[in-house]
Amino acid sequence: MTAAGTRSELGGMSGLMLGAAAMFATMYATQAILPELGREFGVSPAQTGLTVSVVVLALAVGGWLWGPLSDRYGRKRSLMLASSLLVVPSLAAAAAPTFAWLVVCRALQGACMPGLLTVGVPYVAEVFSPVIGGRAMGYYTVALVAGGVVGRVGVGLVTAAAGWRLALALVALLPLAGVLIMRSRLPEAPVPQRTASRRKAIARQLRSPRVLAPAVAGSTLFFTLVGVFSFITFRLQRPPFSYGPATTSLVFSLWALGAAGPFAGRLCDRIGWRRVAQAGLATTLGGLALTLLERPLTLIPALALVTLGMFVGVTAAQLGLADAGRTDRGVASAIYFSCYYGAGALAAFLPGLAWQAWAWPGVVAVTAPALLAGALALRLTR
Repeated sequence: MTAAGTRSELGGMSGLMLGAAAMFATMYATQAILPELGREFGVSPAQTGLTVSVVVLALAVGGWLWGPLSDRYGRKRSLMLASSLLVVPSLAAAAAPTFAWLVVCRALQGACMPGLLTVGVPYVAEVFSPVIGGRAMGYYTVALVAGGVVGRVGVGLVTAAAGWRLALALVALLPLAGVLIMRSRLPEAPVPQRTASRRKAIARQLRSPRVLAPAVAGSTLFFTLVGVFSFITFRLQRPPFSYGPATTSLVFSLWALGAAGPFAGRLCDRIGWRRVAQAGLATTLGGLALTLLERPLTLIPALALVTLGMFVGVTAAQLGLADAGRTDRGVASAIYFSCYYGAGALAAFLPGLAWQAWAWPGVVAVTAPALLAGALALRLTR
């Protein structure tokens, strides 16, 4: 494809990429400020992790609504509706008077997000991948990464300067901007292919190794990333590091390594998504082991390996899902993201218990076996 053609396709993707970035910024807006929320509301580290876990749990459940809904009523309509609905609970979260109110608002945010994420993957596969190949999913991953950086680094810095409430209020403006851009620039998707019976569609996809293999691989990678980055801020604010909130929030700038997504997509086109996913799992596991060293000189490269491996592996897994078949893609995406965000919800809480009991080695002991399980699943379903 010519350079001009590629630029044209990227222009068409801009609305989707902004919507996806806004969704991801909102999803993890509290992750970099968990210690501040703990002090504000007088709750434990594991309890503050609930502001992340309820979002991803609601997303995992909501995918079963939004995925089939997009199969029936169209991808573009679902994307725009979800972005519009996300604005209201996002503003309410910034004004939360109690921790319980904040958790409820975060759950409502999570219920809106599958309309952008569960629908986004089949939309990319149907509209952009036929034109520019695996790079399309890579560009989509880059948009998610950019949102994650804004949600973590941006919220952390604004919180340090002006408080967490203003930081969350500013994040709430992003999905509003996203829906305005999508309205004017998002192309229509082809009419989705679907099975007449929703029950039969779900049963068929749940039996498909082509759906389950990428779901398990992506879920174990996400479990590790959420577990590591949810509680690394607690570690960095303790000796021997003893960094402040602004400094610890900068660690989330490592998410910029997600820019490797287009490269991972091209690599999948050449050697297959399974090999790339396996490489991502191995890279993440190596970085996780390296985090056990309590040295700033090695900790940042270790976290970089965890982040790079995760985004490379997840890009590959999403391409594997897109390759699973054209029929009932919304249902397949709902299965994938239910597993993915169910794992993320667990990772925002379970490693917190391990942190409270055994500090950082406990977090590693909980997350490393998940990566091994992901690698095993890829082998068994080859």
